[in-house]
Amino acid sequence: MITSKGLEKLGFTPNADFVLQDDGDGVFIKEWNSASPQPTEAEIETANAEWQAEYDSQAYARARAEAYPSWQTQMDMMFHDQTEGSRTWLDAVEAVKEEYPK
Repeated sequence: MITSKGLEKLGFTPNADFVLQDDGDGVFIKEWNSASPQPTEAEIETANAEWQAEYDSQAYARARAEAYPSWQTQMDMMFHDQTEGSRTWLDAVEAVKEEYPK
């Protein structure tokens, strides 16, 4: 299957190097504008699989980013930790890291 992510993984830029189209029977390269040779469908599929594996391996990082308190809340926690000697910020960060381990 031809995918934009596969072509991007191979170093090509959407709209500058290629334009994809889906005619209902599948995606195909409508325009090839790159000076480099057009990759085969197998090369695109391999690159897409590599991109997908990299994306999947970072699921914990995306989950952590959503779970952390806002930066404003974290700054407030840090201020109170400094002035009151508490550990609210560190505890909050550690809780997220424990919930979404690497």
